[in-house]
Amino acid sequence: MKAAVLHRPGALTVEEVAEPDVGADELLVRVRAASICGTDLRILKHGHFKIPDGQRRVLGHEVAGDVVAIGPAVTGFREGMRVSVTPNVGCGRCDMCRHGYNNMCADYEAFGISIDGGFQELLRVPGFAVQRGNVFGVPDGVSYAEAALVEPFSCCYSGQRALRVGSEDVVVISGAGPIGAFHVLLGKLAGARKVIVSNRSRPRLDLAAGLGADVCASVEEQDLAQVVREHTDGRGADVVITAVSDPQVQAQAAELLATHGRLNYFAGLGARQTIPVDSNAVHYKGLTLTGTTGSTNGDYGRCLRLVGERRVDLSPLVSEVFPVEKIHDAFAYAASGAGLKAVVAFNGDPHATGPRDETTGKSRG
Repeated sequence: MKAAVLHRPGALTVEEVAEPDVGADELLVRVRAASICGTDLRILKHGHFKIPDGQRRVLGHEVAGDVVAIGPAVTGFREGMRVSVTPNVGCGRCDMCRHGYNNMCADYEAFGISIDGGFQELLRVPGFAVQRGNVFGVPDGVSYAEAALVEPFSCCYSGQRALRVGSEDVVVISGAGPIGAFHVLLGKLAGARKVIVSNRSRPRLDLAAGLGADVCASVEEQDLAQVVREHTDGRGADVVITAVSDPQVQAQAAELLATHGRLNYFAGLGARQTIPVDSNAVHYKGLTLTGTTGSTNGDYGRCLRLVGERRVDLSPLVSEVFPVEKIHDAFAYAASGAGLKAVVAFNGDPHATGPRDETTGKSRG
């Protein structure tokens, strides 16, 4: 079978690899869609501390496909079942795991990092991932490409849940890339009074407007603080979300808040970068500063249900689809900022909403 294999930072090759065996407690999934994340871009460029030197790894943690083999000890799944997989598998024993925060487990495993991920034709799901609830059935009517996008969408959902976004809120989203786009959808779904998006790239602002953003500000042309004042009668924003890894953006974020405003540092800066925080402003204005990373399996399940009920449509975020043979083009596109999400497709149409019929070679639905 074909797989895109990372040999070391900067060395990604498409090659033929052996099909994985399936253990008694495991699943085998025929991948239909795997989308590229900013984490994949960083691992390709810099590596990851969980991928030791000399270790080959298949990247990709935003994955959907069909179950094609089931170990005899596995229950609750059937061949042909459409599934998606959450990436972070907690240890199941620590306090974080016992409180339902598998994304905060210090001893986690992860698809595309410590476990081979979705940029391959067949994905082996280890027994511990099956047992700890990392495999979900995809609702009818949801395409494979949309199902692959539920993972990053759920990470944004986790961030907005921490902020308690509601109908009285003016929400500012700094960054109009894929993460910013997910936050626009969630802000509108929560009924936010106004959603303001800022970005350098005008084309991505146009995409954000198409998703429902009420105000789109180009920071190359406008002062974001002034835009926020104009649209809040000088009061400031109720919610600010930093959806870009930019120290200047993150340093400014708290300054945009109204009294009792809430801020989520959604994007990280890396271990070597920090920003100043005006603790007097936090104290006297009663600000709430939060940070979130990843999502729990519970968050993911809620988001999959939202998409399945068609309360939110993720399909507009799928900008380009690439076969695995063009994985380098796919990564280049994802890094370019040209669109939103790049999807690597296997085994048929990633926009299909039903499993592939092996007798005809076509997707059902």
